[in-house]
Amino acid sequence: MVVYGVALLSACMLAGLVAGDLLGILIGVKANVGGVGIAMLLLILFSDHLKRTLRMNALAEQGILFWSAMYIPIVVAMAAQQDVVAAVKGGPAALLAGVLAVVLSFALVPVIARIGQPADARRDASQSDGAGALSLKSGE
Repeated sequence: MVVYGVALLSACMLAGLVAGDLLGILIGVKANVGGVGIAMLLLILFSDHLKRTLRMNALAEQGILFWSAMYIPIVVAMAAQQDVVAAVKGGPAALLAGVLAVVLSFALVPVIARIGQPADARRDASQSDGAGALSLKSGE
């Protein structure tokens, strides 16, 4: 039942926000510090605990899985929007740092893609283009 998922999600969100506010007060910041992250961790821990102890039926498990899956992308989108607004207000240094991080991430995609490939596959890929490798495999 989806209602159980909503109940678990809301309980974790409230607990996470309270914990984030308390953490902010403890370190002297007038903001919620990590409340959403704490809520996500609580949601993962509680849903895993309920699955392991077999205290829920299949419908309840589907509801919790649905809202667990919906929660993370929504929170990431909300946090990304806040980060962009803060970066624009922060000036050119924050914008430059964001742009450089994105460019560097894009540049590292081919490097990361090569990790775990055998040395022969890497050598073949670097010596020929896509069409040459395809014709060698087909026997032409």
